[in-house]
Amino acid sequence: MSTTPITWFEIGTDRPEETERFYGELFGWTFEEQGSADGGSYRVTGAGGDTGIGGAIRAIDGTSPNYAVFYAEVTDVAETCRQAEAAGGKVLVAPRTTPAGLTLAHLLDPAGNHLGLFAPPPGQN
Repeated sequence: MSTTPITWFEIGTDRPEETERFYGELFGWTFEEQGSADGGSYRVTGAGGDTGIGGAIRAIDGTSPNYAVFYAEVTDVAETCRQAEAAGGKVLVAPRTTPAGLTLAHLLDPAGNHLGLFAPPPGQN
C-alpha cells in the first residue's frame, strides 16, 4: 500500500460560479470563499466529508486553459520533484512555500499529465 495519499484536488476555471453550481447540484458539495495569495477567488470544499478528499475551485482569467489537478501529499516536495525528474517527469512549477507555510509544486508525468505535490505547514502533518 502506498504511503503517499491523494488528499486535495483543484479545479481551475474561468467560470467559477457555474462550476460551483454544477458540483453543488451534482454532488451536494458546498464551498467557502477563502481567496488566494494573488487576490483571486479560491473556493474550498470538504467534498467527500470523512471518506473523501477536500478541494477547491480556483478562478482563472481565461488566458490559460481550464484544468483539474489532483495533489499528492508528500513529506519533502523538493526531493519528490528530484525523484520525478529522475523517473522521466518534468517540474512544471518549482517548489514554493505559501505565506501560510504550505509547500507545493506541479509536475508533468512522462505522458504529459499534470499533477500537484504539497507538504502541509510544519506541525500540521
